[in-house]
Amino acid sequence: MDKKRPAESAGSKFPWQEGRSVLGCVHSETMEGMSHHLERAHRVFLDEITSLREVDNRLNEQFGQAVEAMRIALDAGRKIIVVGVGKSGNIGLKIAATLTSTGAPAVLLDSMNALHGDLGIVCDGDACIAMSFSGETAELLRLLPHLKRYDMKIIGMTGNVHSTLAQHSDIVLDTGVEHEACPLNLAPTSSSTAMLVMGDALAMALLEARHFTKEAFARSHPGGALGRALLTKVGDIMRTEIARLPDTATVAECLMAMTQAHAGACVLVTPEGELAGIFTHGDFVRAYQKNPLVGEIPVSGLMTRSPVCVGVGELAAAAVRTLSHRRIDDLVVLDAQKKPVGLVDTQDLARLKLV
Repeated sequence: MDKKRPAESAGSKFPWQEGRSVLGCVHSETMEGMSHHLERAHRVFLDEITSLREVDNRLNEQFGQAVEAMRIALDAGRKIIVVGVGKSGNIGLKIAATLTSTGAPAVLLDSMNALHGDLGIVCDGDACIAMSFSGETAELLRLLPHLKRYDMKIIGMTGNVHSTLAQHSDIVLDTGVEHEACPLNLAPTSSSTAMLVMGDALAMALLEARHFTKEAFARSHPGGALGRALLTKVGDIMRTEIARLPDTATVAECLMAMTQAHAGACVLVTPEGELAGIFTHGDFVRAYQKNPLVGEIPVSGLMTRSPVCVGVGELAAAAVRTLSHRRIDDLVVLDAQKKPVGLVDTQDLARLKLV
């Protein structure tokens, strides 16, 4: 039995009466909703960028004083204490992590736990960043008198330069914003972003002041791509089981050695064991196209003499750059006596996560 359409009230029209499908209506509403979401996203970005510019315009000599206070503490072998509650605490955790990863040891001190034993992590000579947008956070203010008993600079990061936190800080960093990006002006958005960026600015200025290098950064990030690139030596990635023959060998002998070594190149050496040249699979292909009987020819007439080389103790990053710039697939590795001890093959770089 056919299903009946719903009863149609007078003056009402269903989608099919207007030549529109139900799916079309749903699609239209969805598109309108997506457009509204995109508009809100643009508004949030604009609001937060505007707030950041305002904070940037208010930066003054106190920022430099904050950087110097942290530098002095670190140069004395001390650390940076970061204190915050709620969203400020979350931002503080990121700031502490950024500082630590850039050579400035920092810890996040929980305001509640600090009053129950964790205050023991604080030492004379440390530097403290105390964070509160209002500057009146009760948990932080209860901790403040105990922090001031230590011989250390307190850097107040707040959106209210007249607050209790600001009044009891040695240095004040103004992160005030006119309004939040939240349409209700309630959820910390622009204010938390301002604190985060201020923390990044402190970390980067401190990094430069302490002459922190890429190599030092790599030591803190041995598991990352940068750490691998800056800490890994050529000797760690080269192939040691390579095709190596006297420079008197024939092309056929080189091909056999390359096949056994699963390599695309054969290293040729002099009677003294010094590098004479390199013969690659590409060299063979080019020679074979001209002479199919090339196998019996001495390789010395076809090999590349004085090929591009790299030292066994050099950084792997140097080998990667050389392979890329010279557009070659194999790089001969030499020891301190300039004798070939290995080969770097481009096929290994992806496996070793160096590219």
